[in-house]
Amino acid sequence: MNAVAMPLADGLTIARRNIKKIKRAPDMIGGVVMLPIVLVLMFAYVFGSVIDVPGMSYKDFLLPGIFVQAVITGAQITGYSLTTDLEKGIYDRFRSLPMAPSAVLIGQTASDLLMNVASLVVMGSMGLIVGWRVHTSPLEAIAGFALLLLFAYAFSWVTAAVALALRTPASFNNVVTMLSFPLVFVSNAFIDSSRLPTPLRVFADWNPVSTFTQAARDLFGNTSSAMKMSSAWPMQNAIAASLIWIAVLLVVFVPLATRLYKRTMTS
Repeated sequence: MNAVAMPLADGLTIARRNIKKIKRAPDMIGGVVMLPIVLVLMFAYVFGSVIDVPGMSYKDFLLPGIFVQAVITGAQITGYSLTTDLEKGIYDRFRSLPMAPSAVLIGQTASDLLMNVASLVVMGSMGLIVGWRVHTSPLEAIAGFALLLLFAYAFSWVTAAVALALRTPASFNNVVTMLSFPLVFVSNAFIDSSRLPTPLRVFADWNPVSTFTQAARDLFGNTSSAMKMSSAWPMQNAIAASLIWIAVLLVVFVPLATRLYKRTMTS
């Protein structure tokens, strides 16, 4: 079997194993189903009652940001699962098997992508129930969800690299939470970033979370000409900037995570 087919075949086997594990973890399934519902209801009705967005419904403005937050949270399952499997010694068993070193990571990220698909389906359905609407063509809407899933997949490799560097669930959760909170909340995900003080506004304009949120808004038609638009390049070219971010994350973190996994298996 060649160098490409073997990792993919082994990765598919690991993905099947992870999917079976998810079926036996009701807490994880509950998180995928319940967390999106709670997020949509809380932000739509709590923040939506006090935040005004010029020219559009706050629910239309909000849902793309909630989608981005959800895929970031969902992608963290990859890192958490890796650290828990490391603690249980499962990878010590894999070490004795004739499998490609990248197969575990390919399988883990692939199975977690399915979790993100389920999360987006539930969240999109809840969004429609509370009043969110897509104002573009079906193809553009599909492209919006596809972009979110590509981001989820790329970001899962980031969390895999962080998890393999830290190796314990507690330290992984602490570090990822500390890093993800500023990215999510100092962005345009929940508020109009043009209203932020200048240093925070500049950070938000170049924040990848803002880039993906704006790209999703463009593809779903959740925009308004009455809103003040940032002149920053990522905001003016959000879809192109998002694709660049995805390519950079994959180019950097796929080999890095694979290298860290090999080092973990030989230590």
